[in-house]
Amino acid sequence: MDLPSLRRETRYGMPAADQVMFNRHYVLGYSYYFRQAKWALEIVDPDNPGIERSDNFRPDYRVPDNFRADLVDYRDSGYHRGHLVASANQRETEMQNSETFLLSNMSPQAAQFNTGVWKDLEEAVRELNDKPKILETYVICGPIFYFDKAVKSIGTDDDNDVSIPIPHAYFKSILAENNRGTLTMWSFLMDNKRSRKPLESFRVPTTHVEKLAGIKLWERLVGKKIEKEKSRVRSMW
Repeated sequence: MDLPSLRRETRYGMPAADQVMFNRHYVLGYSYYFRQAKWALEIVDPDNPGIERSDNFRPDYRVPDNFRADLVDYRDSGYHRGHLVASANQRETEMQNSETFLLSNMSPQAAQFNTGVWKDLEEAVRELNDKPKILETYVICGPIFYFDKAVKSIGTDDDNDVSIPIPHAYFKSILAENNRGTLTMWSFLMDNKRSRKPLESFRVPTTHVEKLAGIKLWERLVGKKIEKEKSRVRSMW
C-alpha cells in the first residue's frame, strides 16, 4: 500500500478526492463527478537527459468505467487533452514521461490556452526550478468550475449519456523551497481561453484558489506566517 506520508510530493499536504492515485512520479486526485482530475501534485524534475515526448495518450484503467475518460471523448471535440502534470516536467526516463499521458492527467483545454499562457506558465515554473538556490519546486494544479456560469461538455457515453465538463478556468499553485529551507508560494488563476496577458496578471492569493477549487492547499503548513503567505500576491520570480 502506498501511504501518502511516505511520498515526497505530499510532504506539505494533499487535498481530498474521490480517488487518489499514486503514480511513480506524481500524485493525482480524481473527481468522479467531473470525470477528470480535481488536482495533480508533483515535484518538478530538474533532470532532462533528452528523453523524447512519448505522446502515448491512453485511458487510466484504475478509474472505474462509469467515470473514466476515453480517447473518443476528446476526438473532434475542438479541445486539447491538456496536461495537468506537464510532460516536460517529467523527462528523466521514458516511463516517467509516459506516465504523464494517462487520460486521468488530462483536462479539456481550449487549444490556444493549452499552447499559449498555460504552456508559458509551465515553462516559467521550470525556469524557477532551475535557479541555483532552489532546492525543490512543488506544483499542484487543477480545473476550476464557476457555478454561476453554464458548463459545456465534450464526449458522450452511449449507456448513460455522461460527458466530460469543460472547466472555466485552471489554477496552479507553486511552493518553492530554497537551499536554506525557506518556502515561497505563488498561485495563479487562468480562464480556459486564449489570452495575450502577461503571466503576472494571473497571480492571485492562494486563499482565493482554495475557495474556488473547494480544496485546501499545502495544509500541512500551519501558523500565522503561512496564513499571511497564502493571503499575499508575490511578485514574479
